[in-house]
Amino acid sequence: MAAISTHILNASHGKPAAGVAVELLQETSLGYVLMDQQLTDVDGRIKAFDIDSFTHGNYQLIFHIADYFQSLEVESFYPRVCIDFKVNDIHQHYHVPLLISPFSYSTYRGS
Repeated sequence: MAAISTHILNASHGKPAAGVAVELLQETSLGYVLMDQQLTDVDGRIKAFDIDSFTHGNYQLIFHIADYFQSLEVESFYPRVCIDFKVNDIHQHYHVPLLISPFSYSTYRGS
């Protein structure tokens, strides 16, 4: 099923990052517009964002990781991580994982 999903793994603890607020935005002629926002589940996942109309174009995921690290009593250098990506084929599933630690992050196109 075509959709956008994500998951976050805390690389410094080797565990999923639960309870992280993530926003999904889409670029329009007026700038970026918020499409949905959710919290990651206990497995650090958002299985599908709630999107009324899935169209091609530029999207952005904003992961608010500062509060997550603060809940672990760890200071994070990054208050949030913004990932821009492009949807070319609306019939594909776009999975965008994020690996985090207090002083680094990494992402890739998942499956």
